[in-house]
Amino acid sequence: MICNNVLRKVVENFVKNIGQYSNKRFLRSLPNHELKNEKLSEKEDMPDLRENPYKKEKQQCLLCKLNIEPNYKNVRLLSQFQSRYTGRIYGKHITGLCTNKQQKVETEILKAQNAGLMGYFTKDPRYVNDPPLFNPDRPLRPHKY
Repeated sequence: MICNNVLRKVVENFVKNIGQYSNKRFLRSLPNHELKNEKLSEKEDMPDLRENPYKKEKQQCLLCKLNIEPNYKNVRLLSQFQSRYTGRIYGKHITGLCTNKQQKVETEILKAQNAGLMGYFTKDPRYVNDPPLFNPDRPLRPHKY
């Protein structure tokens, strides 16, 4: 907020200073009848500094964006984060989840495995053809494997 106010003052001073010099040249070139009709307003020419037009959108993970809380009873969702062949839980760099949701998914998978709802080494064949949430073959960030 402080930066916006400081930036606004700098831009206002800059526009006022430029207006002093450029308006004189501009006013000399206008005929008198156009001068009376033209009302030069500095406020209309001021840029709108309420929000930054170059600000990037905040990146959100898939579960945060859809407001989904992982639960050990939702085996179909949790099986998306487990390898089909080895049963290994995919890492954050592959799934694209934020740290908080990744930790929750891992703990819920372990709960589901301990409760007997999910397998340790294989994925349930019923969930193999589900549409993928991410591509494990093309991770978001490179890894050492």
